[in-house]
Amino acid sequence: MAGKSRGGHRPGAGRPSGARSRATAAHKATLSDLARAHTSTALQVLVNVAKDGESESARVAAANALLDRAYGKPRQSHEHSGPNGGPITSVDLTKLSGDELAQLESIFGPLAGSGDDDAPDQGGEGA
Repeated sequence: MAGKSRGGHRPGAGRPSGARSRATAAHKATLSDLARAHTSTALQVLVNVAKDGESESARVAAANALLDRAYGKPRQSHEHSGPNGGPITSVDLTKLSGDELAQLESIFGPLAGSGDDDAPDQGGEGA
């Protein structure tokens, strides 16, 4: 098996950038229209399950899936906070002394790369 390359970057491999997915916008719109046509039925199933209380989990799952496809899933909100829900603290690096900046650079410099912003990116996935 010497000489055979497996994995890694190969020129021309993979889906071309900008290629459309198989589900085009027209297909998505048609599916959405079909799902919206059954919205009242899906809502009625949810109401019936909520009233009757018996395990009709398959019907509920189908109704929720139909509604999700018709209107999209609700967005989730995320709150970012500091310790104990307080504010996130920040440090104004412009107020640090030259020695403090040098100390930070010795710690974080290797993580940031060469520090030359004009140089091409040499690392990371997809580089």
